[in-house]
Amino acid sequence: MASLPTCSAAELTPLLGLAANATAAADYICTRFTATSDKFTNTTYAIDNTYLLFSAYLVFAMQLGFAMLCAGSVRAKNTMNIMLTNVLDAAAGGLSYYIFGFAFAFGGPSNGFIGKHYFGLKSIPSAVYDYSFFLYQWAFAIAAAGITSGSIAERTQFVAYLIYSSFLTGFVYPIVSHWVWSSDGWASATRTSGSLLFGSGAIDFAGSGVVHMVGGIAGLWGALIEGPRIGRFDRSGRSVALRGHSASLVVLGTFLLWFGWYGFNPGSFLTISKSYGTSNSYYGQWSAVGRTAVTTTLAGCTAALTTLFGKRLLVGHWNVTDVCNGLLGGFAAITSGCAVVEPWAAVVCGFVAAWVLIGCNVLAEKFKYDDPLEAAQLHGGCGSWGLLFTGLFAKKQYVHEVYATGRPYGLLMGGGGKLLAAQIIQILVIIGWVSVTMAPLFYALKKLNLLRVSTEDEMQGMDMTRHGGFAYAYHDEDASVHTPVGFMMRKVEPTSASPSPIHNTTSMVV
Repeated sequence: MASLPTCSAAELTPLLGLAANATAAADYICTRFTATSDKFTNTTYAIDNTYLLFSAYLVFAMQLGFAMLCAGSVRAKNTMNIMLTNVLDAAAGGLSYYIFGFAFAFGGPSNGFIGKHYFGLKSIPSAVYDYSFFLYQWAFAIAAAGITSGSIAERTQFVAYLIYSSFLTGFVYPIVSHWVWSSDGWASATRTSGSLLFGSGAIDFAGSGVVHMVGGIAGLWGALIEGPRIGRFDRSGRSVALRGHSASLVVLGTFLLWFGWYGFNPGSFLTISKSYGTSNSYYGQWSAVGRTAVTTTLAGCTAALTTLFGKRLLVGHWNVTDVCNGLLGGFAAITSGCAVVEPWAAVVCGFVAAWVLIGCNVLAEKFKYDDPLEAAQLHGGCGSWGLLFTGLFAKKQYVHEVYATGRPYGLLMGGGGKLLAAQIIQILVIIGWVSVTMAPLFYALKKLNLLRVSTEDEMQGMDMTRHGGFAYAYHDEDASVHTPVGFMMRKVEPTSASPSPIHNTTSMVV
């Protein structure tokens, strides 16, 4: 952060001439100037920290969006189970990120692979990080864990959620964020302790790779090792839709995630009061924050509309769930380059992201891969496209403002292929790192019989067998013959030909 010029009494005294008490006057003026300068500095810190805290609150609110989206996307008999896992992603992730994760991610000075300071937030706050930065990064970490929980929903043991969530947020995710976001990371575009990757570093501004690909690839391995849900594919291998029970919850969750994304992407600037030193005093980082919100919005909107008409052409109907997933796919893709691309490029990003998601879903069905929330396809596939998109469309001016002058920028914008090469390397190493860490973990859980629930539990629903009862009365097309225990709503039909409003009531039965 830039500071005001300093005041020196020794330099000021000669300017006051031979006036009486010139030295005392200079001392007084400098004292008042220093006090004013300190006040401006403190105010700037307060503004930036408040901005970061508000962004952290928005990103954390995305957990509610994830919870609603997950609940609506699963069958009603597993609602309590998926809601509880979303709560535990935040709770278990909070402790693991506090004890280990933050230190592994941002504990500099360190090497290019892993951080080694700030365990348990020791020495925080410091001149580099404040508590607001930890809170913001924790909200990102649990977002990655939430993505994974969607891929393995409706068939996973509770203990497996606790184990993978703690491991992902405390170790796997922090290592990747250290590589890409720490000033010591070997792939970081903000690296200060060594040479940059291809003279550029990988630009993943808000986490298409760091957050979305990590969560998506982890979920991919979990779902592959666990296998599809019972009934997802028939005996001949044909796909059977196991639809979620509430499109209303899906839409609600989507809008909550949309709202939270305005903390996810614009908030990743971390500060808002920075001036870019241009001749236009109205233009600074505050303008870049606004532009980032615009590119985020346009990518999501374009992806939603493209998915709407694309699915209509492919399957012949309008599907709100598909549109919601398309919207989120556009957001996941633009997250990497949201700060360094023009608004028109965000439209391109969203359009391609929608077709990437549609293509990934076709491949998933072909290979009998079952992901109830399309999390691996959405976050892994669209996140990968987002990194490539940044390497193609990053604008020179914005790259130089956000990162540093003289950096490579997008290939299609005339900046050569160095940035694109760095983006490709990031994609490959994320796939490799998450695969060699999470795949063995899920495989070990499977061998220890800690990963998948029993066939009986899966057929009856984990709400009944593992959580003491259903979230609410429901009827699934594939409901078992077992009569649910608890209260159910039964509609009392009118007995006369001319029903009155009083007859259209409900009664509680056991």
